Amino acid sequence: MPHAIRPRRLLTLATGNWLSRGYLAVLAASVVAMSAFPDSEVGLDPMMLTAPLSFLGTAFPFGPGTEGSLAAEVLATGFWVGLLLLGALGNAAALGALASRSAGAPARHRMRALPAPAVDNWLSRGYLAVVAAAIGFFLYAVCLSPDPGFAGIWPLMATAPLSIVAITLSGPVGGGSLSLVVFTVGTALAGLCNAVLLGRLVRALRR
Repeated sequence: MPHAIRPRRLLTLATGNWLSRGYLAVLAASVVAMSAFPDSEVGLDPMMLTAPLSFLGTAFPFGPGTEGSLAAEVLATGFWVGLLLLGALGNAAALGALASRSAGAPARHRMRALPAPAVDNWLSRGYLAVVAAAIGFFLYAVCLSPDPGFAGIWPLMATAPLSIVAITLSGPVGGGSLSLVVFTVGTALAGLCNAVLLGRLVRALRR
């Protein structure tokens, strides 16, 4: 009964190897650090570490800090925590699928087959379409719109957590066209890496 096995397979991928366990350990440390030092700027935000799924919460008008009755506040906080947990489980399982898939394959074969999972299933192809739309909107806003506003937040959120590297690299280059190119290429590569991980997870759950 494959449908009964898949949740167990997902949990095994999320906890059954050093890569996924290391990710969960870093996430747990970031949660502890955020709780102990809420005003500190040191460390990674748990929301960034569990992206992109955790960023779905920004599409809803409620979350931590929602004002209202106690029940509404608890429900909003629980929804946000649930998204973080789902994001953590998904990311850990994707890393686990990458580690288990790569363990026994020759290096040359791994490099040749690496991009294939990004385009061989509907889930990763749909994700790449979202990334392309976010980057396209960003480029339109920056290059053609008189007021780009915060258009860069969309590709940043869509390709997190790897997009943090793109925004870090685009900062020191001095701004202007070069910074735009570095950020655009960086977020595109981050989206491709995320699509590969997502595709490998789909493959692992099918087996």
